[in-house]
Amino acid sequence: MSATIQNPVLPGFHPDPAILRVGRDFYLATSTFEWWPGVRIHHSRDLVHWQHLSYVLTRKSQLDMRGNPDSAGIWAPCLSYRDGLFYMVFTNVRSKLGGYKDTPNYVVTAPHPSGPWSEPVYLHSRGFDASMFHDDDGRSWVLSMQWDHRPGHNAFHGILLQEYDHEKRCVTGPVKNIFPGTSLGVVEGPHLYKRDGWYVLLTAEGGTFYEHAVTIARSRSIDGPYELSPHHPMLTAWHKSPAGLQRAGHASLVDTPEGEWYMAHLCGRPLEWREHPPATPPESYDGLHCNLGRETALQRVEWTADGWPRLAHGDNAPRTEVPAPKLPPAPVEREPVRDDFSSTTLSGHWNTLREPADASWLSLSARPGHLRLVGRCSLMSTFDQSLIARRQQHFDCEAETVVEFQPVVFQQMAGLVAYYNTQNHAYLHVSHDEERNGRVLRLSVNDHGKLREAAAPIAIGNVPRVWLKLRFEGEALRFSYALAEGDWRPFGETLRAAILSDEHATRFDDGFPRSFGFTGNYIGLACQDLSGSGLHADFDYFDYSPQ
Repeated sequence: MSATIQNPVLPGFHPDPAILRVGRDFYLATSTFEWWPGVRIHHSRDLVHWQHLSYVLTRKSQLDMRGNPDSAGIWAPCLSYRDGLFYMVFTNVRSKLGGYKDTPNYVVTAPHPSGPWSEPVYLHSRGFDASMFHDDDGRSWVLSMQWDHRPGHNAFHGILLQEYDHEKRCVTGPVKNIFPGTSLGVVEGPHLYKRDGWYVLLTAEGGTFYEHAVTIARSRSIDGPYELSPHHPMLTAWHKSPAGLQRAGHASLVDTPEGEWYMAHLCGRPLEWREHPPATPPESYDGLHCNLGRETALQRVEWTADGWPRLAHGDNAPRTEVPAPKLPPAPVEREPVRDDFSSTTLSGHWNTLREPADASWLSLSARPGHLRLVGRCSLMSTFDQSLIARRQQHFDCEAETVVEFQPVVFQQMAGLVAYYNTQNHAYLHVSHDEERNGRVLRLSVNDHGKLREAAAPIAIGNVPRVWLKLRFEGEALRFSYALAEGDWRPFGETLRAAILSDEHATRFDDGFPRSFGFTGNYIGLACQDLSGSGLHADFDYFDYSPQ
């Protein structure tokens, strides 16, 4: 038997986990925001070892995110099961300008989490973080938070409940606000369970940064009133041990076949505390940065004699090491370091922005054994980006590639990028410079939308291949290059990894949010042709290795 669960079980950008067991199989669905495909699902048999299984939203007919702003798109999916069919409820946030949010919610179904998933059915747009609960009387219900855009009102207006009609495939009947939240505020992320005749409502509160928490309430009636747990909040890292996980909240519950209970929740690990956390909880959380984004962890749960769930270790702080359930170990294969682009399809670790890759700009067959990207819009565009990227999952890691690219104007670029969003990224790329009479290597840094060069461009002549590398060493990010294989040379200044973090991407002006960072850093390959000529770049391989 496996002795412990090591948290986070899904490192890197894997927020808002919705966990589900069917038979002896456990599934975890997580948010994907503006990254395509939509909704990432992992599978496990023992809660210790997890492997990526599938994506839910893989077709343009299922999901339209073109033009969606940074950290919009797919928020907080919920995976459920009823009568041989899997249900996925999700929000596609289209806009979050000013005090408004455009939040259409949908449901799709499939015979298995690996798909194929149906076309979406629209539910409502009253708020985000929609979920579905299937009662033991055969009825199903849709929950979500309600967003109130009116000045002077609580934007997080409570948790809504409405019945779902399976025959008509729509919500129906009265809409009831069943839970206003607590003094922690920012009530969202509802999940509903039924145990021993009690409807148990789990919500997230406190906001998704360091004050985040999990709230439990219960009622004998599905529409309330709901009584708050005496052990409130069930989970939070706020002013808890800095040695543990931070930003703990937005959770869901699951039981094992043997009747043990666990809670999946999001968390964050600050760069600045990875080796030397302070001895006591800090008075201020300013200056901390989670460039891996919000990750998924598991905590063991026990039920009290009077029917309330609590963390099994006795307090409400998350742990990095948790006793594993009494299940046979089910290890999975390790991910290979190198992708040599010899397959006809992209690995499941690769994502694109806002739309699926298609043959008009990405090809694995035009030059076998290579990835070909056709240049399109800039890295600041919310349309037509020729970029594929994978999550950064380790504080210390290295990525390497080699590119063949023959630009003839300065508007043509291709290379290796550390990418948080359109406003925050660092890009080592090959381009053209007429003043240097040919190809050059540039390192551009975008910090809150302000573009600068982190080094003087260097001429690279007519060498056919250019090797590019980036290395994260905790709080430091360094780039290097080679014009002959193995002849690595540093390029540009050492950058702060913190500029590629949730906290850095989140900005407030006079207390009003101007931008949010919800996604975590990616490392990827990109090509731009701002002249509109459609010049392509060929990449021979991509390596990602923890250090």
